[in-house]
Amino acid sequence: MAKAKIGGQKAARRKQRKKKGGITAKRKREFTFRGYTMEELLELPFDEMVLLLPSRVRRTLARGMNDEQRTAFETLKNSDREVVRTHRRDVPIIPQFVGKKVAVYNGKEFFEFEIKPEMIGHFTGEFSVTRNEVKHSGPGVGATRGSKFLPLK
Repeated sequence: MAKAKIGGQKAARRKQRKKKGGITAKRKREFTFRGYTMEELLELPFDEMVLLLPSRVRRTLARGMNDEQRTAFETLKNSDREVVRTHRRDVPIIPQFVGKKVAVYNGKEFFEFEIKPEMIGHFTGEFSVTRNEVKHSGPGVGATRGSKFLPLK
């Protein structure tokens, strides 16, 4: 029985396919939201754009926002400031907010982030985490019966 060459004919065919196909750089996919590009979303009237958003956001906008929500919404929409600071976590993100920087209060500090197209249809509070992970260290001296014994040097 003859030993097969390591990386024989199969590897040679694979190399030829790679050469033939050539190396193509990955193209960046254009963002679409429910089949609409960013430009089309910005051109849509507000009423039609709201119909594309998820139900929770649609309901918030349909029922009407309270005064604090409305002021935060309008400030975000019309602001020329570099960063808009707000305590309002329940402001829905719409296409007009994309590219703006927002600092949302999480109960301790303002968490700053830039609104990206993928955030459309979410609320500002979803991107400012209020809870942090608890990391426990090992038990201290006296925490267990075994740790009470300290040998003398």
